Amino acid sequence: MATDTHPSKAGAGGAGHTLRRLLLDNGALTALVVLLVAMSLLSGDFLTTQNLLNVGVQAAVTAILAFGVTFVIVSAGIDLSVGSVAALSATVLAWSATSAGVPVWLAVILAVATGIACGFVNGALVAYGKLPSFIATLAMLSVARGLSLVISQGSPIAFPDSVSVLGDTLGGWLPVPVLVMIAMGLITAVVLARTYIGRSMYAIGGNEEAARLSGLRVKKQKLAIYALSGLFAAVAGIVLASRLVSAQPQAAQGYELDAIAAVVIGGASLAGGVGKASGTLIGALILAVLRNGLNLLSVSAFWQQVVIGVVIALAVLLDTLRRKAGSGAAAPSGAAGPGTPGSGRRTAVKGGLAVVVVAAVIAGVSFFGSGSSGTTTKVGMSLSTLNNPFFVQMKQGAQAEAEKAGIDLTVTDAQNDASQQANQLQNFTSSQVDSVIVNPVDSDAVGPGVRSANKAGIPVVAADRGVNKADTATLVASDNVAGGKLAAKALAGKLGGKGDIVVLQGTAGTSASRERGAGFAAGIKAYPGIRVVATQPADFDRTKGLDVMTNLLQGHPGITGVFAENDEMALGAVKALGAEAGKSVSVVGFDGTPDGLKAVEAGTLYASVAQQPKELGRIAVRNAVRAADGEKVDSTVKVPVKVVTRQNVADFS
Repeated sequence: MATDTHPSKAGAGGAGHTLRRLLLDNGALTALVVLLVAMSLLSGDFLTTQNLLNVGVQAAVTAILAFGVTFVIVSAGIDLSVGSVAALSATVLAWSATSAGVPVWLAVILAVATGIACGFVNGALVAYGKLPSFIATLAMLSVARGLSLVISQGSPIAFPDSVSVLGDTLGGWLPVPVLVMIAMGLITAVVLARTYIGRSMYAIGGNEEAARLSGLRVKKQKLAIYALSGLFAAVAGIVLASRLVSAQPQAAQGYELDAIAAVVIGGASLAGGVGKASGTLIGALILAVLRNGLNLLSVSAFWQQVVIGVVIALAVLLDTLRRKAGSGAAAPSGAAGPGTPGSGRRTAVKGGLAVVVVAAVIAGVSFFGSGSSGTTTKVGMSLSTLNNPFFVQMKQGAQAEAEKAGIDLTVTDAQNDASQQANQLQNFTSSQVDSVIVNPVDSDAVGPGVRSANKAGIPVVAADRGVNKADTATLVASDNVAGGKLAAKALAGKLGGKGDIVVLQGTAGTSASRERGAGFAAGIKAYPGIRVVATQPADFDRTKGLDVMTNLLQGHPGITGVFAENDEMALGAVKALGAEAGKSVSVVGFDGTPDGLKAVEAGTLYASVAQQPKELGRIAVRNAVRAADGEKVDSTVKVPVKVVTRQNVADFS
């Protein structure tokens, strides 16, 4: 006998069942929901409208890149070039609209065409050149990055104002990057679910040979698939440059890995045939929530990378186990009920992802977070990188001063990524710190983030490098120009005013590199007997300094002197010179780092222009506290620089 079900109960039960099934069948979505709840409980600053919008903005570029990568991964390929293609497309737009004088609308078309062309080349190499997608796109990663540097000459290019609106907000609160992300996500969903090429992606990823035998033109489809990935990369690059109001030739480094991680966390299979736009969006949001939340919770900059890496690995592992458990116990009808054998195991695995994600976050906060000191003064400090002894010492000096003053200092590492630094400044503003110290990756790109802090009434102290187009309470920095001149005088004195020398430059676009180089160039002009035979960038990195110096020695074996714009590059040059360092070739560095001073003491490094980074960090914190308290501070505070040689190195060591 049939019985009627009460409509209201059926509707309520149906809705509850649908939500429960949605969460259980999607481990990534469950992880995101539980992660949001956990962050809300752990930080009172997380669940605010402004901060949630910040999360959306911070996820936008990764999500747009990941949507394009989704097409490739669904078809069983990989695209490692999207980050470099994004930077190249933005650089083409900025250069075309400024240096070349092309109308902005045409410059935008050229930028998009650049992305499509790069993707087309990738597709041709894979489909017709028979190269593995890993190799083809790895080659494009290098080519696109190199072209970006060639076009920009290694320096950031101002972005057209008419395009920079893509990085702004509508109505003063709704971020345009979020709208672009949603639009690109909808396009991805439609392409995958409603178009011929979308169905072709799943067919090729499921079984390429079967797809070919069924009449599918696999090679032509691959051309279109990689071209789509290039198109999405171009859009992501334009959005990123709009946020930074400048095209950075080194922008989006490593973003291809975040994009791939977002796709896989969202449920796609690297083996191909599986993936969807909604899952990719969820994966990108998980990464953004993690980074945002860990910043707000004052987790150590070093441990943030560990926590995020563990979460990514476990998310993919558990989602793989979930799919295996589901396929291994699937009922013939394709829908297993609660009592079906193996359903309990599937449910446990599906819920395990969320539990592990939250456990990893809480463990990171509990064991590795710097925590709150319970004081009323909170200061946020964003350093350009902590992969450099100079900035590590600056951090140590700042932390020592903060502990002495009893304030709560949160230090973050931008990893030489202007976009990541912009995100960190947004997070500081959302968490309502009393003041911010920023050591800019790029003086122009940091401007929008500092302006946001200005609007919120938060004073900003610039450290080591200045900020352009925004207000700062003070600039605490060494006199890099004067230091460059001192380096020139020291090297020329050692060489007796004559000889051939080479110059190793720092990261292109940084004010430190420009100012030190300008000071050295001005100083060395006073010695006409000295000739600069080569000038090459080594990005403030010791390994690159070693490689670049090794190469320069092949073409200029008779050099007698080297000026490196920091000690790390100088130490790399010393390694390349071997026994000649300190004897037939004199090397002068800059920064006065512990390793640099040891080399000066040993005689392999003739001199280093010491900046006293710990003192710089201490002074920056003092001024940040004074600015937070409303006290007047000097617009510029110069930390003295001194030339350290073997005669006075004991005074600095």
